[in-house]
Amino acid sequence: MKRPETIGTLSKHRKGFGFVITEDEEPDIYISARSMGGAMNGDRVLVELNPQSRGNSREGVIVKIVERCTKELVGTFEKSKRFGFVVADDPRMGEDIFVRKKDFRGAQRGDKVMVQITRYPDKENSAEGKITEIISRSGQAGGDIKALMRGCGLRETFPSRVNAEAKAVSKAGVEEKDLAGRRDLREKTTLTIDGADSKDFDDAVSIELLPGGNFLLGVHIADVAHYVKEGGYLDQEALKRGNSVYLIDQVVPMLPKKLSNGICSLNPDVGRLTLSVDMEVTPQGDVVNHDIYESVIHSKARMVYSEVSDMLETNDLDLIKKHREVYEDILIMDKLAKILRQKREARGSLDFDFDEAYITLDESGIPVSVDIAERRTANKLIEEFMLLANQTVAEHFYWMEIPFVYRIHESPSPEKMEEFRTFLRGFGLTLKGASDSIHPKTLNDILDKVSGKTYENVINTVMLRSMQKAFYGTECGGHFGLSLKYYCHFTSPIRRYPDLIIHRIIKACLRGKLDGKTMKHFKKKTLEAAEISSATERQAIELERQVEKLKKAEYISYHVGESFDGVISGVTSYGIYVQLANTIEGMIRLDSLTDDYYIHEPEKYRVIGERTHKAYMLGERIRVTVDSVSIENREINFVMEEV
Repeated sequence: MKRPETIGTLSKHRKGFGFVITEDEEPDIYISARSMGGAMNGDRVLVELNPQSRGNSREGVIVKIVERCTKELVGTFEKSKRFGFVVADDPRMGEDIFVRKKDFRGAQRGDKVMVQITRYPDKENSAEGKITEIISRSGQAGGDIKALMRGCGLRETFPSRVNAEAKAVSKAGVEEKDLAGRRDLREKTTLTIDGADSKDFDDAVSIELLPGGNFLLGVHIADVAHYVKEGGYLDQEALKRGNSVYLIDQVVPMLPKKLSNGICSLNPDVGRLTLSVDMEVTPQGDVVNHDIYESVIHSKARMVYSEVSDMLETNDLDLIKKHREVYEDILIMDKLAKILRQKREARGSLDFDFDEAYITLDESGIPVSVDIAERRTANKLIEEFMLLANQTVAEHFYWMEIPFVYRIHESPSPEKMEEFRTFLRGFGLTLKGASDSIHPKTLNDILDKVSGKTYENVINTVMLRSMQKAFYGTECGGHFGLSLKYYCHFTSPIRRYPDLIIHRIIKACLRGKLDGKTMKHFKKKTLEAAEISSATERQAIELERQVEKLKKAEYISYHVGESFDGVISGVTSYGIYVQLANTIEGMIRLDSLTDDYYIHEPEKYRVIGERTHKAYMLGERIRVTVDSVSIENREINFVMEEV
């Protein structure tokens, strides 16, 4: 009798076993290391099921590879006199790739390389391949980050035809013919406020106090659409990338530097083309009038977050003197930003005040410190202004009923909210309201209650994981986290494609070019941009997370044997996760606790000793010692500090 078969996708574990995920509603199928049949991680495979396996514990054997997923991969090159092999950076790949001497292409031992698979593994033979690219030489600074980047198919560099187009469009600078139809704001006091290391300034701000007591806030965004024409090589490459990716000290830009750091960047003391939004805001934070138009500005100052924050927080007299020309404007901006923040909090906008890591690398790419990133007064000021501009633009074009790209954050699922409600009970907290109609203000009340508590970060993290993921779409679905009906991304066209296509739509509208044919065209283009940008954003977030984990593991590897204070950030059946004050997270394995046998009680978010009844609970402060680190697997192991 023929055994039952099914098709699915293989997800391998670095220890050799894996699971086949099928498209039906049945549980995943366990595949032992000896039953792989030469399949690699990600392959579509045909599985013969073990007739003895039932219910949630299905097992099987791979009998056929339906489709190979991996065509090339990134790894470290090793060699002998006659042959070499590539050890894949992704531990789930398992097998090394054999490389013949004629296919080395100059690769040396320890180099990070891209290898193309020329023969796939089977039951008897390893995979074979040839080197197609040397990503970085052994020991080269930043080589590990470059390898992760290339493993995702990303490149810092651009194709020659893209660079050529960037050079051509930026060569002339701002010319008189570019000013036709634009409002001239070059005499207006506009300024940029960014990080000290920033090189691409895509937003500038201006402020006025109107006679009646209202504020006139101007948000001026780089007119990237003027230079990146639809359908050109620059546009095609920008759409493909979707967004810029920031990896500690390296950037995978959406646009070449000639544009992002050059003609499109709102550098001080030079004329720059912009798309402006003027908003008249009352002392209560309501926008009563707005105007969207094409403009040209001449930024009066390139301000830095830390300096503006010092001026506002500590009245630093030296800095006030240094920036006396714009100091009064900054004071007015600060006043308005506080009003806007208060109004946002009143409507229930969620503000996860997470500690984010700021990792410093030396010239060799080695992490020398992991600190908490600053989120000070000036950072919050710009954040409020950009949120208001995005909201204003989204609402304006929603009522015009034209194709658009919105930033959507859907309400959390009732199931997730019910799980979160149960979780909160363990901390003596109550989530009010029905799980299928939770208002963000209710969640914000919880954040207020746990502010300053040892378990604050834990509650923040679990709440965030209970949320839906934000995405781009062409229907205005609202933004749950911000408690807004209308929201889009308009303020960063240098580094986000949705902002760029929004600028194109706005400019077409301002110039009276939105006829039926153009509307139909933009409807197709917005759908494409939303889908691609949502996918590239997810990839960027994951890559940024992996790079951060890699450098955190490397940093803590220099501190093995040292002790630190931490907070229990997770409990599982096999270990306790502990987060240190600088956001580095590691695990205490339960089998390393020798004073008792500990049992996991998931409903109480704790582990408890069978004999002593000693418990370790989520949010509890403990002291740990760094026991071991695997940089390759981004794993950090702690042990409980001995008393």
